[in-house]
Amino acid sequence: MNKISAILIVKDGENLIKDCLSSVAFCDEVIVVDSGSQDKTLNIAKDMGAKVYVLKSDDFSALRNFGLGKAVSEWILYVDVDERVTSELARNIKNQILKIKDPNITAYKIKRKNFYLGNYEWPFVEKIERLFRKDKLKGWRGKLHESPIFEGQAGTLDGFLLHYSHRDITAMLNKTIEWSEVEAQLRLTANHPKMSWWRFPRVMLTAFFDSYIRQGGWKAGTVGLIESIYQSFSIFITYARLWEMQNKK
Repeated sequence: MNKISAILIVKDGENLIKDCLSSVAFCDEVIVVDSGSQDKTLNIAKDMGAKVYVLKSDDFSALRNFGLGKAVSEWILYVDVDERVTSELARNIKNQILKIKDPNITAYKIKRKNFYLGNYEWPFVEKIERLFRKDKLKGWRGKLHESPIFEGQAGTLDGFLLHYSHRDITAMLNKTIEWSEVEAQLRLTANHPKMSWWRFPRVMLTAFFDSYIRQGGWKAGTVGLIESIYQSFSIFITYARLWEMQNKK
């Protein structure tokens, strides 16, 4: 019988991890990879029966690959601490891996609904690869926006993964402060062209258009406008940091 290991990457998620772990209780093994929590995250995870490991790193691929090395099941499910597996998705995951008929299907895309600033549902539904046959998953690459490397083809599962991101303005700003430096450094390392004034409005307008128009943020009313302007602001900070780094260099 195929078994499933759930892998969670977390840091300072004491207010989120309990609900997340409860949503993956259907898995045969739950692994928590903590990247340096200073709150009660580790204690909560241990109390709920998860296998807890600590790896202090800001490289998301390294964290995911570390968890992969600890897992023992035939299938691997990746869930972030601010995500929840719905009962429908959990049922379909279990049913699907028991009746696989196409040997070429070695991974599954999961439909993810995003919720911003509380419980406001974002109109755009993503499809992300999160469930893999362990023997076909070769690992992850990319320090921040990581991507899986696997052999075979990906199917799509019914049911949703719920993502409660950008829960309040303070959390959004803190995230931008923390990760914009990492994003800027990656661009600097990749020898991004010298920042000029015209690049700023271009990347900001592109981010706003993607969020507000392509993803349908306008349908979410005020929240859609706030989120789309925030995306434009966030990319501005990243490129402003890049400009600063280039001038120092």
